[in-house]
Amino acid sequence: MAVTKETISSILKKFQRTDLDTGSSEVQVALITARINELTGHFKTHKKDVHSQRGLITIVNRRRKLLDYLKRTDVKRYESLIKELDIRK
Repeated sequence: MAVTKETISSILKKFQRTDLDTGSSEVQVALITARINELTGHFKTHKKDVHSQRGLITIVNRRRKLLDYLKRTDVKRYESLIKELDIRK
């Protein structure tokens, strides 16, 4: 199952900095987190889906890179995003 359009639009409304903002680090991390949560639910029923597990690892690495960038550039936004998405450091 993929993340639905309604979920994407609600995430965009919540994390956008301006009305047309779809590419800021906060928005990207929030969308990637939604995909990660969706895939972890998938793995509870499909334990042997190794190909999707590899994809999950790449997605987690991409989120980690974006979070590292955000931490380097603006620590306050990084900490608020971590708290709001309930991601461990």
